[in-house]
Amino acid sequence: MSERRELYRSPNGDSWFLGREPTNGRAFIIHQPNAPSGGRLSHVELGEFLRSGDGPERQALLRLIGTLVDVPPYA
Repeated sequence: MSERRELYRSPNGDSWFLGREPTNGRAFIIHQPNAPSGGRLSHVELGEFLRSGDGPERQALLRLIGTLVDVPPYA
């Protein structure tokens, strides 16, 4: 079972998660469409996800990645 953290939930109910396989640490994106769309989970490689447009879910991942960098305040 993968670990996951919600990145973004669209107004129509679709959800995107950052997932990590606990056995090997491999990270990936999980997309869960809303129930009327079938709700079937799909896994997307991180590089592919980052190259596939500029939607709010991609921006959410970039913001999360940005929190990993400790930037000193401007002087």
